[in-house]
Amino acid sequence: MQDGLNKDKHHTPFPSGGAGGRFALFKTFFKIGIFTFGGGYAMIPLIQKEIVERHKWLTEEEMLDVIAIAQSCPGVFAVNVSTFVGYKLHRLKGAVLSALGAALPSFIIILLIAMFFRYFQDNPVVAAMFRGIRPAVVALIAVPTFNMAKSAKITWTNCWIPIACAMAIWALGVSPIYIILLAALCGYLYG
Repeated sequence: MQDGLNKDKHHTPFPSGGAGGRFALFKTFFKIGIFTFGGGYAMIPLIQKEIVERHKWLTEEEMLDVIAIAQSCPGVFAVNVSTFVGYKLHRLKGAVLSALGAALPSFIIILLIAMFFRYFQDNPVVAAMFRGIRPAVVALIAVPTFNMAKSAKITWTNCWIPIACAMAIWALGVSPIYIILLAALCGYLYG
């Protein structure tokens, strides 16, 4: 992503400078971080809605780039996305505050679960709730996958590429690093 994109006509102004704008980043990513069921990929619809549609901090194309970069970097997906967005808007302070906003809810939830786990670990109602959440998490991951495929211009004629990559990783045990390097090389040669 280039800083020149910040002047794009499609963007509304970034959060106001100073603490108020950085607090908006923290608050937005804290809200996103609360919905951690299913991990980072299940958060993509909420991230997209908040960052692209509501606040207009990124365009659709920039969001797709950020998602690709966040997936390639080590660490927690949602924290990576928040760090990139925070840095783009308010440099280091924005990156730190938005990363804290994304990570803090998970930390608090895990801390509370650890403190009270022994009281409800054998409760059938709690077990049933978690079984009921599983299908919703699958849907939360499937929807952004199809939306990203559309944004990445994956059609019926070229859908064999991601399928072949997934099969190579799953069935043949090919390292994802080799797939990423091969995709980068093919993209460079093609484009």
